[in-house]
Amino acid sequence: MKTFNEYHLNPKQFPFLKSLQENWQVIRDEFTHFIHNASDEELKFTYDVLGPKSKTIKTKGDAKYSAFGILFQGLFIEEYIQVHQIKYPDYELYEASEKALALRQKYFPNLAKVIEKVNFSEDNILRNVYFGTFHPGLDIKLHVNYNPHMNRGYLGLIVPQGDVAMKICHDQLYWHEGEFMVLDHSYPHCPHNYTNYDRTVLVVDFFKPDWSTEEAIQFEKEQVTQRMQDNPYSLGVFGKSDKAKEEDFIKYGLAHQLEWDKALSMNS
Repeated sequence: MKTFNEYHLNPKQFPFLKSLQENWQVIRDEFTHFIHNASDEELKFTYDVLGPKSKTIKTKGDAKYSAFGILFQGLFIEEYIQVHQIKYPDYELYEASEKALALRQKYFPNLAKVIEKVNFSEDNILRNVYFGTFHPGLDIKLHVNYNPHMNRGYLGLIVPQGDVAMKICHDQLYWHEGEFMVLDHSYPHCPHNYTNYDRTVLVVDFFKPDWSTEEAIQFEKEQVTQRMQDNPYSLGVFGKSDKAKEEDFIKYGLAHQLEWDKALSMNS
């Protein structure tokens, strides 16, 4: 589906995304090099520390979603850890920050350069940048991402053929390698991956142009403070407000998903 509307936005509206898109193969190669060459210790640290965790968004069954990134709320991860004084069970604060910096410099120097270039010229418009992987069989329950001040872009890096899609409102949208999909995630949505292969994108959250920078930063500050109090491992990305309303499930023909809660509560 190539048409655009109020929730499926034309990436060309956001010219600053072009720098990331032009470097998509370099960014993809940094990701695959990391996945194939990182040590077990580095991988564990990455998913423990660099991956935003949600307590609200649920998946059906055992299929997993994994994520990790280097920019959160406009700060590189090593600075974000220190600013918010995040306490990890397996790492001291400054150890976590130093390891995060070393890992970013070792594996993702080109991605970091592109982020710095965009944010230098565009008044820190990029807020979160992380890799998101849908593993085979993933089926995520209907939810919202309550970020009225931001849009979310997905840069396709590794997209298998087959039924891997985003259902938003009554549309089914598809990722494509080397292209951005941009959504307003305040609308209810539920993605899935019914293929036998991983799907990986670069998730890029950025301020909406119709918000002033001052308004957006103030809103973000208040929102992130609350989210970090509720769940410091969310890295400010996810919160309790991500839960869809019961009427949304019915409106979009997904009432059956309400039954998942019974199975999920048994599995959790």
